[in-house]
Amino acid sequence: MILSSLGLYFFTKTLLQNEVEEQLKSTKTRVEIAIKNQNDFTFLPPIVEVQKVKNLQAEFLKDTVIFDPSENEMEEFRELSTFTTINAINYKITTRALVVESENILLAIIISYILILLVTFIILFYFNTKKNEQIWFPFFENLKQMKQFSVFSDNEIELLDTEILEFSELNKEMKTLTKKVQTDYKNLKHFTEDIAHEMQTPLAIIQAKIENFINSDELKDSQFKNVTSIQKDIHRLTQLNKKLSLLSKIENSQFTVFEKISITHLLEEISNDYKELTSTEVLFTKDKNIIINADAHLANILCSNLISNAIKYNAEFKPIAIMARDNCISIANYGTNSLQNPDKIFERYYRENSKIKSSGLGLTITKKICDLHGFKIMYSFEKNQHIFKIDFSA
Repeated sequence: MILSSLGLYFFTKTLLQNEVEEQLKSTKTRVEIAIKNQNDFTFLPPIVEVQKVKNLQAEFLKDTVIFDPSENEMEEFRELSTFTTINAINYKITTRALVVESENILLAIIISYILILLVTFIILFYFNTKKNEQIWFPFFENLKQMKQFSVFSDNEIELLDTEILEFSELNKEMKTLTKKVQTDYKNLKHFTEDIAHEMQTPLAIIQAKIENFINSDELKDSQFKNVTSIQKDIHRLTQLNKKLSLLSKIENSQFTVFEKISITHLLEEISNDYKELTSTEVLFTKDKNIIINADAHLANILCSNLISNAIKYNAEFKPIAIMARDNCISIANYGTNSLQNPDKIFERYYRENSKIKSSGLGLTITKKICDLHGFKIMYSFEKNQHIFKIDFSA
């Protein structure tokens, strides 16, 4: 639009200038004819002036400014000066044309053109915006439905129909995809639950038979060691099965009933229980009662995992420090060195110390529980202590 306006300006200006020059040449020709025919020709300065000259010169055009008595101001004129010989006499014929009106016409054309373009742009913008809103409305509505889609729901996604081919094909593929995702999720969920459930019974039977075998009097020392090792492996497998089942339930958001829980009292009870189970000194301090909104079973697992992890990796003859303060809890145990990869401690099956038998899922479950409830768990190593801190303020 800007380039076309500039082009129109210069093109119109050139046309008007050419018209003025043609008018000047036409007037000059009429003057020559009048002189040649020796008519009584009345000159009208400054529009037309005729002078006799000795020598002829080349024709030239120029702009000049002359006082206009009618307007009482200086006006711009286009001037054509020609030299010619008529009846053996040399003449200088000067014709002038007022160009002020031409500039006004040029300005009027440009303003009109710009106004037309501006109005056209506004109209097109308005209708284009409205049409785009109408065209894209089903897309954004369907996008909203997709954002609200959940694999946990049994309801199929509801998408608006549209006459636009591309959007219609997209809707068709999204319905197929979301339905498949829901089906796959249900199948995987059922498979995980079935495996966890079915493994419990044979493991319990094997455990009971091994216990009976151990209690018999016919075992030799070597057999007793082997059977005891098998019993420990079965126990570890049982615990691993329970943890994987719990982890699957947390990830599938199967814990939805939250209630008000005093995490301070819960932490104190669990720490007292561990005092009876271990020779490690467990120190518990609190400054206020911290109430959280959480699943009771998961809250119990959260506290137990952190305390058992601290006892398991604690340096010998050092106390475990548990504190509930400022809407946070912290569990600290002594260690000789800081962790080599602290950013990986919440990953599945990751263990810093391979000598300690562990499933590698305790801290992973802890992190998942915190994520489910919106708690923030942090790890740090300060003054030869491994410190796990949970902030409930969020």
